[in-house]
Amino acid sequence: MANAVVTPERPRLARWRWTITAAFGLGGISISTWGPRLPAIKADLGIGTATIGLLLAGVTVGAILGLLASTPVLHWLGSRRAVTGALLLIAAAMTVMGLALILGWVPLLAAAFVVVGLGIGTLDVLINVEGSAVEQAAGRTLMPMMHAAWSIGVAVGSGIGAACAALGISPAEQMIAEAILVAAAAVAMAAGIPGGSRAQAGEPAQDRVAKVRQWLRGWLDLRLLLIGVVMLGVELGEGSAGNWLTLAVRNGHGQAAAVAALFATAFAASEAITRIFGGPLVDRLGRVRTIRVTTALGVVGMVLFILAGNVWIVLIGVLLWAVGVSMGFPLGMSAAAESGPDPAARVSVVASIGYFANLAGPPVIGVLAASAGLLNSFWLIVALFVAAFAAAGSFRPRSAAPEPAATPATADAPRPKA
Repeated sequence: MANAVVTPERPRLARWRWTITAAFGLGGISISTWGPRLPAIKADLGIGTATIGLLLAGVTVGAILGLLASTPVLHWLGSRRAVTGALLLIAAAMTVMGLALILGWVPLLAAAFVVVGLGIGTLDVLINVEGSAVEQAAGRTLMPMMHAAWSIGVAVGSGIGAACAALGISPAEQMIAEAILVAAAAVAMAAGIPGGSRAQAGEPAQDRVAKVRQWLRGWLDLRLLLIGVVMLGVELGEGSAGNWLTLAVRNGHGQAAAVAALFATAFAASEAITRIFGGPLVDRLGRVRTIRVTTALGVVGMVLFILAGNVWIVLIGVLLWAVGVSMGFPLGMSAAAESGPDPAARVSVVASIGYFANLAGPPVIGVLAASAGLLNSFWLIVALFVAAFAAAGSFRPRSAAPEPAATPATADAPRPKA
């Protein structure tokens, strides 16, 4: 079948792997372009915090549209052109953002925020489908490392923004320069992505209406929804850390603002390190046991963070909290892509749940905190970590029997070659 993924020889497989890893990194850099520059953007345009909030909401709207658009885009363009096109769309939107800042035109900036969100949401699904195909071809777990590249990209993007602010480089100049670099990297990397749309061998051709129906049926697929339960728990935990961790350390545990910032840095480092070194652990234990171990550690970490009075125990809680959220999203994407026909549609379903949890969860924590206190509101994360632990069996490969005693040879059962 023309679109089926054929296992490439080793050099091509290595190039494919590192190309997609680089695409993850570019996604992380792109999504952190404007965050460090929001104070300057607000001052330059003379707008209020509410307007900034509406601009950022545009990114969310665009990302959701991107999740919905990713499947038809993949089938229409194929993997190579779809990934490259998504990166070029992001670069174009960043260029328009820079021009809007130069012109001082807020409506144009708002439209550019929606479009950049569209590109990032589309890219997110596409590179996760590609990442799953790469690790199937390689026969080992690679998605956590790829997601670590996204985390590293976020850190690099934030560092670029901070450096530009310190050097007096305007947000517009920064965005246009980064757009040029993203576009150049996208074109340079394109040849490293094999053609096709990652359809599974033997999968019958479908018209567009049938593909839409298949995507809608994914929302009634019990296994996908159970994968979504895991995504819900870990992504709400990650989103809440990003929004509430420093405030909880500052006000809930009485630490200085600088200490709270260091705790947030420790969380990010712990999550990235777990992802970097998590692949071999997954290959040894299997996805199911890995999720159960990490979410159980997440529960321990959250309990320590909520109840502990000693600052060092609180720090241990932060590190374990990060371990708890680290593996659910990358392994969930792999599990969804392998769970049935049309990987892009299935990844889109669970990614939508993950995005919802990451974006909608923190406001829920805020509402609970208003009545119960911020630290007590984190018991919701504990409950969802427990739910993720219980739903971890959904991560078992579709063709695998229940996992036997874990050994390097048997963990998660042999995966079919893509």
